[in-house]
Amino acid sequence: MAEEVKNEALQTIGQYQNLPRLVVFDLDYTLWPFYCECCYENEMPEVYTHVKGIIEALKERGVDMAVASRSPTPNIAKTFLHKLGFHSMFVAQEIFSSWTHKTEHFQRIHRKTGVPFSSMLFFDDEDRNTQAVSKMGVTSILVGDGVNLDALRQGLSNFNRNSGSSSTSEI
Repeated sequence: MAEEVKNEALQTIGQYQNLPRLVVFDLDYTLWPFYCECCYENEMPEVYTHVKGIIEALKERGVDMAVASRSPTPNIAKTFLHKLGFHSMFVAQEIFSSWTHKTEHFQRIHRKTGVPFSSMLFFDDEDRNTQAVSKMGVTSILVGDGVNLDALRQGLSNFNRNSGSSSTSEI
């Protein structure tokens, strides 16, 4: 399944000449279907069905990725990223409890990577986070049941619209 999703994600990504320089993911209910604080470090986490393929496709296309999570249990979140083999996929991991709707997370990601907010695409399951980060200039996508191919399509389409660039899709 991950290979099929990866191939479809690569095809979708290939339809756009203007890609985000950085794709940022929330963790809880965005990459995986649970809250880290309800888990133990010795558990083996599972991700939503399309997540692995999408992350692999972005990596293969040279798109940098980062994590922005307000988890009160960053040690568990980081352990899970290691167990899933994702820890090395992210150029920045801002995982800490906060009341700032992720704006502080994005300030830190920006300082670490130098990527402008307008060159970022963000996926999160909480509307308040996507709204706050959108005001910073980040293209933000609200996901219902985790990141999937539809969310990726919507994200790339919105990013291109926000960037003033069009799709180069071939039909």
